[in-house]
This record gives sequence, structure tokens and C-alpha cells, in this order.
Amino acid sequence: MGLRDELQADMAEAFNTDLADAVSAVEGSRAVKGDYDPAIGGAPGTTVFYTGRGVFGQYKAREIDGARILASDVRLKALQNELFMQEGGVVTAIAAVPAINDRISGYRVVNVGQDATKATWTIQLRK
Repeated sequence: MGLRDELQADMAEAFNTDLADAVSAVEGSRAVKGDYDPAIGGAPGTTVFYTGRGVFGQYKAREIDGARILASDVRLKALQNELFMQEGGVVTAIAAVPAINDRISGYRVVNVGQDATKATWTIQLRK
């Protein structure tokens, strides 16, 4: 078992026990432009959905600069191995990768980062 697997297992255990009261369901969506269709004269779009769980938190006062991070921004910590795509309301085995401008639980994604082991997503959200 590698470092990433161990970290994800430890985090999942913490999500199930110590952090259980702080863990929330995460529902994300992204608008995807389709290819140009000459029959309709435009590019029809679709929306892709993903789901998982994570811990929502606030930024520390020293991190808030009023430009890149606002006082009202929210930080989401989610395990990469627990964020999955949805198709037709059914969760698939396809890993989801959050992106800037996605919508997650009523917020807009402003920034996405991951830890060095690629075990967790750190997502900056804004209303």
C-alpha cells in the first residue's frame, strides 16, 4: 500500500468517525458545450454531474487578502477517491475532477488544488 492509499484510508476513517458530524454530501455540476450542429445552428450544451463527500470550512484570517480569497469564501476538502461522476442519477466508477466555474453545493468553484500525494482536493468556493 502506497502513501496515497494509506492517506486516503486514514482520511476516510476520520470522515467516518472523528469528523462524521462535519462531513457533508457534495454535489457538483459543470456545463459542457457541445459540438456545432448545423441542423440547429448552434452548439447544444449538456451538464455533467458528480457527487461525493467532504468537509466545508472557512479560511483563516491571515489567508484572507480581499482579492484572491474573500472573507465569505468557503474551503472544501474532499477525498479524490470518493468523488465520482453521475450518469442519469446513478453514481459511476469514473473519478470526477472538479474545475474552476463548476457549481458545488450552491457555490461556484474559484480554485482547485490537490495535496502532494494526490489524495485530496482542496477547493475554494464562492457564493
